[in-house]
Amino acid sequence: MKKVSILSVCGSGTVTSSMVAGKLKEKLREKGYDVFTTESRPTEALNLAKSGRFDLITYTSPLAPGDYGIPTLNAFACLTGIGEEEFLDNVLKTIEKISADK
Repeated sequence: MKKVSILSVCGSGTVTSSMVAGKLKEKLREKGYDVFTTESRPTEALNLAKSGRFDLITYTSPLAPGDYGIPTLNAFACLTGIGEEEFLDNVLKTIEKISADK
């Protein structure tokens, strides 16, 4: 399995980010990915992104301005269900592009 590491961000760094992380693990596992996630608050995201441990960020709360150095994808669709498949497709395309660039 191909490995991918995702930073999942929400306002409190717990509930919503865990829900998004769970959906990503499930859907990406079906596509042959072994997904590792870390949940965080927006105030922690920039420092965590700079650590080099993550391939991309998904977020449901606004991120602080800054150069994260990795793709950031709005995961709000996972909360409403509206546009969720499009979001998941975008995550998959982003991961495939990252893998091709390595």
